[in-house]
Amino acid sequence: MDMKSTSQAMETEKIPRLLAQLAIPAVVAQIINLLYNIVDRIYIGHISGVGAAALTGVGLFTPILMLINAFAMLAGSGGAPRAAISMGKKDNKTAEKILGNCFALLILMAVILTVVFFTFAPQLLTLFGASEKTLPYGVAYARIYILGSIFVLIVMGMNPFITTQGFAKISMMTTVIGAMINIILDPIFIFVFNLGVRGAALATVLSQAVGAIWILRFLSGKKTILHLRKENFRLQKDVIIPCLALGISTFVMLSTESILSISFTSSLSRYGGDLAVGAMTIITSVSQLATLPLQGICQGGQPIMSYNFGAGNKERVKKAFFTQFKVCTIFTSCFWLIMLLFPKLFAGIFSNNTDLITYTAWALRIYMAGIFSLGFQVSCQQSFMALGQAKVSLLLACLRKLILLIPLIFILPLFIQDKVFAVFLAEPISDIVAATITTITFMSRFNGILNKGSKMKTVE
Repeated sequence: MDMKSTSQAMETEKIPRLLAQLAIPAVVAQIINLLYNIVDRIYIGHISGVGAAALTGVGLFTPILMLINAFAMLAGSGGAPRAAISMGKKDNKTAEKILGNCFALLILMAVILTVVFFTFAPQLLTLFGASEKTLPYGVAYARIYILGSIFVLIVMGMNPFITTQGFAKISMMTTVIGAMINIILDPIFIFVFNLGVRGAALATVLSQAVGAIWILRFLSGKKTILHLRKENFRLQKDVIIPCLALGISTFVMLSTESILSISFTSSLSRYGGDLAVGAMTIITSVSQLATLPLQGICQGGQPIMSYNFGAGNKERVKKAFFTQFKVCTIFTSCFWLIMLLFPKLFAGIFSNNTDLITYTAWALRIYMAGIFSLGFQVSCQQSFMALGQAKVSLLLACLRKLILLIPLIFILPLFIQDKVFAVFLAEPISDIVAATITTITFMSRFNGILNKGSKMKTVE
């Protein structure tokens, strides 16, 4: 696809068809991306004799994993919409500067994060609630994964730049290739070579490395519209700051997932022990079956809204948003129904421990009771980002987790006799309240944003 055909599609293609073309590969990519962590946990949970303890230990690495992802998306989710808006203005030179600056930032962050997390992994995992039984498994997995975090940052931070150019299938292949390698290597390293959790981490790192190479070859090749160029690697304040300002909302969303994970595991460890923490490890993986496809749908809608917002085409922005909104809400409503009807089926995927399966199925019904509302929340919040509305997007990103959920995790057990039930109940309450506020805020501001038009500063 060249620049002319991309522009023509963004400006004239029917919105439902264009959204499907961009969103379906993105959703498939996000679902396949789940396999990086879920396949690891499925195999780890079935290691003979130590599966439950190993699964819990690896689950305690989740806050660090989420922080790594958060830093990747600080560049990716902030830079890609800015690049798309510049492309809508026919300013590819600025778009390429954004691409190069975001790549340089990702490499810098990778070095810092690797040193800090590798050094302090045992202390952090203990802080997150690791016991003497689960800590060795958490440290073994964490340190290998952390050494390969540069590949994770490149894959997650650069892939949005491929999607935003209209190359959704290429973006999807990044995760397909990596996931397939991960699925093949996991059982070999874990069981055949008897490496246990170290084998799972090693398989993930190698698969992400292949994905990173795939992305860099594409972005420096002939087919891409925007090219990685060395002259754009020097960080420029007027280029990178607007990207960070826009990406900060996604960063907050993902980094607060880390704080949220710590809050859940510390409270559950206190009230329910290793069994409750193990259940939360499974619930975190199952919940990604809802959140990551939602992100994929919005990744498909973002280039359409951003490009047409930059081009001043208000009606196409509106149609793109409402199409995306309907798809998101239908998806989460169906997911909510499935979770309430078949929780034991999903719990059983991750473990053969009867007690853990039964406990997790009970907890899933509580935790997922408000998941239907997530479609409203994510669709509106991500659309604020697509339209370059950094401040309000950041505020709404903080609302659900920092302002509502994390305090409720600690407050509700003070008033409800069943402490573990109270901790899980915090999730659906915050989901519904945040979705209501976010939807009302977006709908009341949407026309005003479109009428003002795109007034973002173009980097010369």
